[in-house]
Amino acid sequence: MNAKERIEEIKNWILGYVNSMPKKAESLIVGISGGIDSSVSSTLSAMTGLKTIVLSMPIKQIKSQHDLSLRHQEWLKSKFKNVEGHMINLDLLFESFKNSLSKFDNEHGMANSKARLRMATLYQVASANKGIVVGTGNKVEDFGVGFYTKYGDGGVDISPIADCTKTQVWEMGEKLGILKEIIKADPTDGLWEDGRPDIQQLGMSYQDLEKAMLDPNSPKYKKYKEIRKINLHKMEPIPFCKMKDN
Repeated sequence: MNAKERIEEIKNWILGYVNSMPKKAESLIVGISGGIDSSVSSTLSAMTGLKTIVLSMPIKQIKSQHDLSLRHQEWLKSKFKNVEGHMINLDLLFESFKNSLSKFDNEHGMANSKARLRMATLYQVASANKGIVVGTGNKVEDFGVGFYTKYGDGGVDISPIADCTKTQVWEMGEKLGILKEIIKADPTDGLWEDGRPDIQQLGMSYQDLEKAMLDPNSPKYKKYKEIRKINLHKMEPIPFCKMKDN
C-alpha cells in the first residue's frame, strides 16, 4: 500500500468509526506538538470534513518545537475550513502541580505528568464539543517499544496511525504536504526542558527499531526486545486479581 492509499484508508476509517458510534461524535480533538505524528494525525482528521479542533499545549517547551506546532496549526486552518485551532498554555498549571507535589519530586515522573495534564486538557475540550480525542502514536511507539506515557498521550479514544510505522508516517507527511521543517525535525516527545530527542531516550533510531520489529535476525533485535520488555506493562491489559470462585 502506498502513502496515498494509506491516507485514504485512514480517513475513511475515522469517518466509519464516528458514524458507527451509538451517539455520533460532533468533533475530533487532536493535540499537536510540532512533530510528524501529530501533524499527520491532525491533517487526516481534518480531511474527514468533521469539525477538527487542534490544540497546542506548551509546558516549558522548547520555543522551536512550539513554533512548529503553531505553524502547523495555521497551515491546517488555511487548508481546511472545518479546523479550529487553540493555544492553551499549561505552564502555570504545571508549576502549581509541581509545587503541590514538591515532596514527591521526580524528573521522569514530572515529564510524564506533563503528558497527563495535556490528556486531561484534551478530554475537557472534547467534552465541551461533544468530541472524541484522536491519538497520534505510531506502530513503533504503541505496539513496538511502548514509547508513550501511560494515561498521558496513551489516553485516547481512537488511534488512526497506530498500525503505521514511523517511515510510513513520514511518507504520508510528504504526500500530505506537511511543512518540510516538521518532516525533517528530530523526533521528540517534547516533555523535557532540554528538548532531548527520542533517539537519546530510546537508544535507537526509529529506522533501527522498525528493522528490529520486522526481523528477529537484526543486529539490534536484542536491544529492541530489552526496550520492549521494560514497557510491556503499558501495552498489556491491566492486571487484576481473578477470583477462584468466579
